[in-house]
Amino acid sequence: MKRRDLLRTGLLSSLGVFAIAPLARAEDIMCVKGLTPKQTEGPFYPIVDQVDKDADLVYIKGSSQSAIGEVVIVEGFVTDQNCVPVKNALVEIWQACHSGRYNHAADPNTAELDPNFQYWGKAVTDEKGFYRFRTIIPGAYPADVGWDRPPHIHFKIAALKHKELITQMYFAGQELNGKDLILQDLSADDQKRVIVEFKNRPDQQHPVGQFDIQIRKLTKT
Repeated sequence: MKRRDLLRTGLLSSLGVFAIAPLARAEDIMCVKGLTPKQTEGPFYPIVDQVDKDADLVYIKGSSQSAIGEVVIVEGFVTDQNCVPVKNALVEIWQACHSGRYNHAADPNTAELDPNFQYWGKAVTDEKGFYRFRTIIPGAYPADVGWDRPPHIHFKIAALKHKELITQMYFAGQELNGKDLILQDLSADDQKRVIVEFKNRPDQQHPVGQFDIQIRKLTKT
């Protein structure tokens, strides 16, 4: 079924949102108006289906081994341009593993793949627009001569009556951020919207980064 059909029928609710405990609180939503900037999808969007594509990329279903790398929690709220929460939005992420390689046939990187990393995951926002993933900080990798891409995660967000958004999230404090041609192509304000600081939190075992995403609600003309 196409993504639009899944959203319409509500079947995506079965995908769930990873480990929402405690539930998102209304006071956690501190929305500042400003659409999340779109960025390139890149050449490594998943084209081969995988058995496990839930919101926990650290463990693959049926395996007792965890992925290599520093585990982090990525969470946030999806809202529209008026700060209204977007319920039942499909949030997809895909990324490289710890070595900087994607599980994609078109990736020329010869670094080692991690057989215990999921590479691609999905979550559906709750009634407050909240989503959560558990993953690892991906490795940097060479993009061109003299240009290494910093650790980043690709996002695709789709919701009925909203414009689909493809963007990327970056990790604060990474030296390569200031040299990345894709990130630096954004304005200073837009860079702040996609660079996330990760902090320790008493309710989570791993550092948490809050990546709030604002998409455009379509209006009738």
